[in-house]
Amino acid sequence: DPEKRTILIAGDVTSKFTRRSREEYYNIARYIHEVVKNRHGNYMVFFPSYRLMQDVYEVFAGKAADSCEILMQHSNMKEHEREAFLEEFEKERQGTLVAFCVMGGIFGEGIDLKNDRLIGAIIVGTGLPQVSDEREILKNYYDERGLSGFDYAFRYPGMNKVLQAAGRVIRTSEDRGVILLLDERFLQREYGALFPREWEKRSVCGLPQLREEVSRFWSDVRKEL
Repeated sequence: DPEKRTILIAGDVTSKFTRRSREEYYNIARYIHEVVKNRHGNYMVFFPSYRLMQDVYEVFAGKAADSCEILMQHSNMKEHEREAFLEEFEKERQGTLVAFCVMGGIFGEGIDLKNDRLIGAIIVGTGLPQVSDEREILKNYYDERGLSGFDYAFRYPGMNKVLQAAGRVIRTSEDRGVILLLDERFLQREYGALFPREWEKRSVCGLPQLREEVSRFWSDVRKEL
């Protein structure tokens, strides 16, 4: 049911490498903070790389350390570390948990956090794979056949990771939650065409509008309950 989740897009931030700066990390952190402070609960924030995740984490932790618990995925996590990470979502808590994760990683797909175990997913960036020889070969292969090599080598795999991450929020017909996409590129026609049909109802917002939209959504949920 589209009424059980709200999809928001912020078009004034980006994860583009050429735009990365302390100011951009601060703007991303403000969006994250605005969502998670609106309602206590468990949230996941997904990033395209460990480096960007770490950079934004440092800014966010300085801003929100006193108002929520913060977890961060590490590379090469052992099985018991993964289990301990997920067990945090099972705990009863009065406050808010914010977990920083990597798109396409161990927490970006295949985990099932139902009901109030996860009430929001914030996706930073379009998930494009890093440029590599393998990606360039794939791109050239499709270009030579008159198809869009960039789509097949980069855009499609990236959006697949975005959709997987967003899909962590709504796992059953009873779940309710917020999905926030943080990147101006999501407003481009090429990306919008890849959104699922059920994402037709979505809102573009800046920080003031985000605050209103999230507040209105949770207010409607409370009325429904």
